Amino acid sequence: MGIVAGLDSSSEFTRIVVCDTDTGAVIRQGYAPHPLDSSGGRPSDVDPQAWLLSLGEAAAGGLLEGVQAIGVSAQQNALVTLDSHGNTVRPALVGGDKRAQVAAADLIDGLGGRQAWAEAVGCVPAAQHPVTKLRWLARTEPENAQRVASVLQAHDWLVWQLLGRPARRTADRGGASGTGYWSAATSSYRPDLVELALGQQASLPEVLGPADAAGTTPEGLLISAGTGETMAAAFGLGIGVGDAVVSLGASGSVMAVHHEALVDPTGMITSLADATGMHLPVVHTLNAVRALRGTADLLSTDLEGLSDLAMKSTPGSHGLVLLPYLEGEKTPQLPHTAGTLHGLRRESMKPEHLARAAFEGMLCSLADALGVLRARGVEVRRVFLLGAAAELPAVQAAAPMLLGAQVLVPQPADYAALGAARQAAWALGVQQGTLHPSAPPAWQGAATQVFEPGEELAVGQAVRQQYTASREQTHPEAFGGLSV
Repeated sequence: MGIVAGLDSSSEFTRIVVCDTDTGAVIRQGYAPHPLDSSGGRPSDVDPQAWLLSLGEAAAGGLLEGVQAIGVSAQQNALVTLDSHGNTVRPALVGGDKRAQVAAADLIDGLGGRQAWAEAVGCVPAAQHPVTKLRWLARTEPENAQRVASVLQAHDWLVWQLLGRPARRTADRGGASGTGYWSAATSSYRPDLVELALGQQASLPEVLGPADAAGTTPEGLLISAGTGETMAAAFGLGIGVGDAVVSLGASGSVMAVHHEALVDPTGMITSLADATGMHLPVVHTLNAVRALRGTADLLSTDLEGLSDLAMKSTPGSHGLVLLPYLEGEKTPQLPHTAGTLHGLRRESMKPEHLARAAFEGMLCSLADALGVLRARGVEVRRVFLLGAAAELPAVQAAAPMLLGAQVLVPQPADYAALGAARQAAWALGVQQGTLHPSAPPAWQGAATQVFEPGEELAVGQAVRQQYTASREQTHPEAFGGLSV
């Protein structure tokens, strides 16, 4: 038996789990928050040193005693720019920075459109992507841009720091696939896209394989390749081919494990790599829980109250259909549209039917996103539901019939930290000769509640058809890209 640690440095906190290498059982764990800005919110510009300080606080009290290897997961899309001496040029640009929206449109036009980007690197630039932030930097802070000699993401930078800032800087294929200048399909960088964005070349980290080690610390700890939070969470959940993950945040996302990269000329699919050598095609929606919260506000209740109301209605919401495009929509591509309520009749104008329509609209929208993947040959037998809203009875009752698959709701845990620990155990096992580079440790998957579609599947299909008819009638120009 050995002991490894998984480090998850998210936008809000650092969490460390120390695990048994054979079983994945958590032995101990640590936690420390990340600092807020002066208004009490999450800053868009962050000094990376704050991540190290938080790491040190989380690991205090001998948490890492006996640990043989560390895996690092960190927030995706955080851009760390370094000068020729390895010092940060400016604070890291993190999150979906809305300041970069114009830069994204500029880049799309610069390469010849969305299809050109999808074919080049598997994703279309958006405000959150590092390539877009480089463009923003070049346009807004040209003096800082000229000082940029190399670029890293958050987990790349943390791995480099843990190793003592060696001359060699590394990344992993999962994190690299979300930069906008590395292609999961070809497993290679596009330095020309860095130059298109920044106006000059910059050094890029070496991309390691899933079971590779980035190096060893001066104290002798093995550091694995690291990866982004999405890839680490998928690895921690233990998902494989046939599994999809539906994340219920304010916006939504659907990803699934697939054996190849998908090039989508419409730009609806973002082609990411995972932490195991497979691929994670992702489809995003702009409206998920925000549609529930908006409806709850309208009915003067909260999410739990909205769920209770919805459970008093029946599938189909007495004919009410909510197209939940409250912030425009990405799937389908309707950036300037608004939400629409169909089927108003005297008998349907009751709070419980509107509440039910909100849940069905959100889940049908996510089913549309799943349909985009299924239409491209992605197998979906099980759906993992993540997010606090996954615990709502109305979600659990409607999701299996509307998503058309067995639904699993994992017990709350930091799956990104667990995935990072599993990666560390893999790299350690390969080094010790006990594991093969193509076979990660067989840790037990997440403990879950399981919900089957059962006999209600036909009812769910009828609700989906009702939703689809409303969507096609209202937005016929966007209908062709989606699959029922």
